[in-house]
Amino acid sequence: MADAERIWVLVDDRAGNRSQALGVADRLGRPYTVKEIAYGALAKLPNALLGASLLGADAATRSTIRPPWPELVIAAGRRTAPIALAIKRASGGKAKLVQIMNPGLRAAEFALIARPSHDPGIAGDNVVEIVGAPHGLTATLLEAARGEWQAKLEALPAPRIALIVGGSTRRRRFTDEMARELGGRASAMAKAAGGSLMTATSRRTGDAVDALMAAIDCPHHAYRWGDLGDNPYRGYLAWADAVVVTGDSVSMCSEACAPGVPVQVFQPPALITDKHARFHRDLFDGGYAVAFSGVLGETSPPALDAAGVIAREIERRGLV
Repeated sequence: MADAERIWVLVDDRAGNRSQALGVADRLGRPYTVKEIAYGALAKLPNALLGASLLGADAATRSTIRPPWPELVIAAGRRTAPIALAIKRASGGKAKLVQIMNPGLRAAEFALIARPSHDPGIAGDNVVEIVGAPHGLTATLLEAARGEWQAKLEALPAPRIALIVGGSTRRRRFTDEMARELGGRASAMAKAAGGSLMTATSRRTGDAVDALMAAIDCPHHAYRWGDLGDNPYRGYLAWADAVVVTGDSVSMCSEACAPGVPVQVFQPPALITDKHARFHRDLFDGGYAVAFSGVLGETSPPALDAAGVIAREIERRGLV
């Protein structure tokens, strides 16, 4: 078996799940094979009905799930869990399973489950609790991004504040009013400190991007989702002396806490779900971030590294 075939990483169409699984695999520092997972209509069924099976996968995906079987499978999210269990069964129990988030079935059959602290409890000797979401923003990648974006960002007045903006979710809407408040207060924060903003928006920012940008009145570099050219998101985080991030995404907030600089979370009640509010409390309690105040602080928070926590636990348990 080739070294890369010893570890399979199951990735699907959800960007957050994909980033989490790949982030953990990268932190292991070992070769791996990516298995792209696409789903059919049966994937909507509860995992309890799907069991250990490939029934939720489409025909093209099923054709790629074949021997030689891996020794370790890393996956994230509920929909990948039946596929991971099917691989374990087909391997005769040889494949050890690492699942990020509650698999929703047969928890005891997973060698390791990484449970975000803000999610409903699942307990056991095979469960490790993490704060936030694993991702691939390592110190090495940030250092590379710093060099890549030096020519465009170095001249901005310091302190440079990265303003990372998500937007509407399935349950909540990011309104023009929220965007104006965020842009105006973040701009005032930068001006008061004699600094600048580096503003990155996302697909979910939607039409509110116009209100956001119109409210910014300070030296700044901006990226609107869909702009031509390279996305400076990593460059912004690499050059940031502080970060302001909207609290509508666990993955985005976790990445904002990767550089280990002061982070403030913008959390208007009309945008934030109970799940996100629990997550914010965990960030605040751990000293990784504070609620958005509009006043630049001088804290030195630890870098948030859930991927590293999981990778170390995989190695500690001898799963690789």
